[in-house]
Amino acid sequence: MKKILIVVDMQNDFIDAALGTKEAVAIVENVKNKIRSYPVEDVIATMDTHGENYMDTQEGKNLPVVHCIKGTEGWKIREDIAELLAGAKIYEKPTFGSVALAEDLKKINEEEEIELELIGLCTDICVVSNALLLKANMPEVTISVDSSCCAGVTPEKHLAALETMRSCQIHVN
Repeated sequence: MKKILIVVDMQNDFIDAALGTKEAVAIVENVKNKIRSYPVEDVIATMDTHGENYMDTQEGKNLPVVHCIKGTEGWKIREDIAELLAGAKIYEKPTFGSVALAEDLKKINEEEEIELELIGLCTDICVVSNALLLKANMPEVTISVDSSCCAGVTPEKHLAALETMRSCQIHVN
C-alpha cells in the first residue's frame, strides 16, 4: 500500500503573516518532521491561490482579509518547508478544497491501493475541506489527520474540525 502525505497550505500568510496565528507557528517543526518521514515522491502539497480580485469573490466578501495573492511573499510556502517539498507535486487551489487533487488521487487509487494523511492549515477550513472531499471521492480509502501538524483559526475551531472529521470516519492522530 502506498501512503501519501498531503501538506495543506503551509504558506506564509497562514503561518505568520495576514492570517497567521501563534498556533500555526507552533506546528512548523512538527510539519517539517512529518514531511521528512515520507519519501518526497509520496508528498503532495496544496497552495491557497487567489488573484488581485480576491475581495470581489464570495470568499473575499465573507473573509475580507487579502491573503495568498499569487506571486506575493504571503502566497509562498514557508521557505524551510518549501525546501523539503522540492520535487513534490503542488496543487494551486482557488478555494478551500482541491477538486483536481481529489480527482488525481482517485485515479492513483484505481491503480494501486493508497492511504492518505493530511497535515497543515487551517484545520477548520482547508484541511477539513480537503479531507471531506477526499473521503467523499474515495470512501474506502483510509484517511487520517495528524492533529499535532495542524492548527485552526482558533484552538476551539481546530478541535471542532477534528471532531467533525472523526464523525466522518477520518482518523485523527
